[in-house]
Amino acid sequence: MAEEETQVQEGPLPVLKWDQGLFEQIIRGFRFPPEWDAQYPRQGLTAVDALPGYITLFKDFFLQGNFRLPATEFKAHILHYYGFHISQMSPPGMVRVRHFEFFCLSHGIEPTVEKIRVFYQLIRNIGFYSFGNRGSAKKILLNPPKSFHDWKKKFFFI
Repeated sequence: MAEEETQVQEGPLPVLKWDQGLFEQIIRGFRFPPEWDAQYPRQGLTAVDALPGYITLFKDFFLQGNFRLPATEFKAHILHYYGFHISQMSPPGMVRVRHFEFFCLSHGIEPTVEKIRVFYQLIRNIGFYSFGNRGSAKKILLNPPKSFHDWKKKFFFI
């Protein structure tokens, strides 16, 4: 894992707290094929309770972070470089990664881990990973979303 990681306190993951109707809208709206077998979790399950062969994804990855499946190679490179799983990324981290990726591509630049590290550093907070501005580096995401209310409780398995 990279040396710049910042750690903050950890604790238990909260249980499910969101609407199945919204989950179904995500499945339809983002056109998940049936073979992906996306599952709305049973009441009482937490994000760490994914069935064998499934991963946990969070609602705000899609609705706030512009995340899409299948994931891009850039996101795979980020996860590999830092050594964590996509289910361990926070939605604010996803927003920053996706924004950086869009920014690069819109300027005809290939997004890479080396380039994103110029602007961001890895942050670990309560068992999840995000990216925070790196020191005096120029901010490229000027108006990030302010709140991800109860995001840890709004997950599904795929």
